[in-house]
Amino acid sequence: MKIVFLDAYSISDTDLAPLQRLGNFIAYDFTTPEQTVERCKDADIVITNKVLLFSKELEQLPKLKLICVAATGTNNVDTSYAEEKGIIVKNVAGYSTSSVAECTLMFALALSHQLLYYDNFIKDKSYSKSNRTFHLARAFSEMSSKKWGIIGLGNIGKNVARLATELGAQVCYYSTSRRNTDTDYPSVSLDELLSESDIISIHAPLNPQTENLITYDKLCRMKKSAYIINVARGGIINEAGLAQALNEERISGAATDVFSKEPLPSDNSLLNIKDPTRLLLTPHLSWASSEARQRLVDGIAQNIISFTENKR
Repeated sequence: MKIVFLDAYSISDTDLAPLQRLGNFIAYDFTTPEQTVERCKDADIVITNKVLLFSKELEQLPKLKLICVAATGTNNVDTSYAEEKGIIVKNVAGYSTSSVAECTLMFALALSHQLLYYDNFIKDKSYSKSNRTFHLARAFSEMSSKKWGIIGLGNIGKNVARLATELGAQVCYYSTSRRNTDTDYPSVSLDELLSESDIISIHAPLNPQTENLITYDKLCRMKKSAYIINVARGGIINEAGLAQALNEERISGAATDVFSKEPLPSDNSLLNIKDPTRLLLTPHLSWASSEARQRLVDGIAQNIISFTENKR
């Protein structure tokens, strides 16, 4: 059985032994669209994180029996066409819940405690040039007594709610699907969540209901002292609108781990904020703790084992 991993760079230095022992395993660090078919043509099983496997690729891969998506979402695979061709598609759910939730908390604390500003104050030697032990130019406050609004109360959102509650924050949520009826936290309208929350974090999927959900006008409904965090999907917050809101000081700060186009283009407006200490940017990494990546590999291996056992 030949197993091909098309973009192993996506899980970095994770132990691949659980996959290597399952067959003739080949891992490519990175695969371009032009290389995809050639590398997959003899494979029984293909593993992909971001490499696209749509109809034009799949129709050229008659030996392919199983696609393992090294992620939760399967939007990089034409699942309907795969089903038509008898190709099974399996993802891995739940492996990154703790990682994303902890990163969300980290972003919230970093923003609310003005860590970017104070870190820069030291590194640009302003502190060295001063004659004072203390520098408290930007006030920061504790998480207790804050209102934390969560957009999307799935597994990750619930974990964030738990962590925020343990720090003393009051949690409410907005269900983008309108189907979530969690009774542990109050459900509110989007307008109420925006206008009353001190911290807002987004944990919803990207779909027609959430695309461009948070525009400049919506950001202007937030408190000027509030922060917004996106660890879900790029495209949920309008990036030009976010840049404008930050530059006009409509909100106090933001953090985003995801972007509408990845990698982030060098001319993106988020890279030209007047005060960059009010914006925290990371390269789509909140899912990727060492533990989460190993759980992902183990989950892929289990999907392959289940597939082969069912074929016997």
